[in-house]
Amino acid sequence: MISATATTDTVQALRELEAARERTLALTAFDEAELTRQHSPLMSPLVWDLAHIGQQEEHFLLQEVPWTGTASEPVFRPEIAALYDAFRHPRASRIELPLLDAAAAREHLRRVRGRVGELLTGNDALAADRGPRGGAFVASLVAQHELQHIETMLATHQLRSGAALLTGTELPTGRAVRGGIADAVLIAEGPALIGADAEHELSSLDNERPRHAVAMGAFRLGRVPVTNAEWLEFIADGGYAEARWWGDDGWAHRTLNQLQAPLFWSPDGAGGWTRRRFSSEEPVPQGEPVQHVDFHEAQAFSRWAGARLPTEQEWEKAAAGVPNQLAHRSWPWGQQPPAGHLANLGGAALRPAPAGAYPQGASAYGVEQLIGDVWEWTSSTLSPWPGFRPMIYDNYSAPFFGPDYRVLRGGSWATGPAAVRTSFRNWDLPIRRQIFSGLRLAWDA
Repeated sequence: MISATATTDTVQALRELEAARERTLALTAFDEAELTRQHSPLMSPLVWDLAHIGQQEEHFLLQEVPWTGTASEPVFRPEIAALYDAFRHPRASRIELPLLDAAAAREHLRRVRGRVGELLTGNDALAADRGPRGGAFVASLVAQHELQHIETMLATHQLRSGAALLTGTELPTGRAVRGGIADAVLIAEGPALIGADAEHELSSLDNERPRHAVAMGAFRLGRVPVTNAEWLEFIADGGYAEARWWGDDGWAHRTLNQLQAPLFWSPDGAGGWTRRRFSSEEPVPQGEPVQHVDFHEAQAFSRWAGARLPTEQEWEKAAAGVPNQLAHRSWPWGQQPPAGHLANLGGAALRPAPAGAYPQGASAYGVEQLIGDVWEWTSSTLSPWPGFRPMIYDNYSAPFFGPDYRVLRGGSWATGPAAVRTSFRNWDLPIRRQIFSGLRLAWDA
């Protein structure tokens, strides 16, 4: 229960924690056999994610925040907590660990959350502290961590076989869009504010900070993400068979893995394509943004289309900037939090919305669907912003800086609203396709 005297930051953090937990329990409300299966070596068994969420909440909110007078027996004993160290245990091997069963994992989550609630609702000054070890900030980080695992669990559900366990909600209809450079938006030359700071974005993470100005030339950006209809044209034109679009690394990857379409697509035997979506087969919906493509596929498509992938700075300027101003919005449409008429977030839909479904969610430049629907590959590798400093722990971002990881922006339909913003930087290996990833085209002006 939220205290009547709790600060705004604390109330917001508690609501985010409660909303995330409700979704976690819904995605794991299945029998033991379902939760302990490993559906793919790319993913953990769901029961590992379930307990890991609680272990991380205890570690950061009960152990790292310097509360006073809170010493007690840990919920996750050290030998159990070690099983849920993501750096120590790769996903493929987690099935071999002596994990807590589902009932024990849920009980651990309940006990940790009970202690967290007592501390945050006590209106202690530390609960309202916005600093990197303050209760409100750390609670926000923990909520984001849980939301990220919810998206991971949705990817696991997509990879599983058997009868579908989840049902999606309805989405707005789209509109006819031309796609390509014919419907691109011109982003004029000029400086842009990139990144976040604690004052304006309490929940921003270390790799988003600090906010800084960047000089940028003019460019054009697709008004909407690339659609399945456009991808079908790429396939029909032999895009997967032409090495010239792929580059050496991309072509080697495509050849080794015999890629011929996005993940989960299959020929229907009549010249068309179907896709598997949460254990159900359906015709590929042409108006939706394409998803489950990796960086190499995205780059090959962009070359075939006579375009390129945007840099992450270009993406952020188009999403957060305002023409003729040095400004930075938290959301493309302004400072108003996400709502159902602005973006497809939260995971309930189980699919991207059709292109053109959210005109009210456009940025100040007129670019649409920048938040939600599909993560968008950029050409950028993950690197620190000038003045980067690790926050809660050194290993959140720093081990991934360098040429191996590509940045994705904007969130997907599976992303929780509290786990994305215009400054948020996601990253993954360029070969990953199980994530809800797509792309948007850019052109030099």
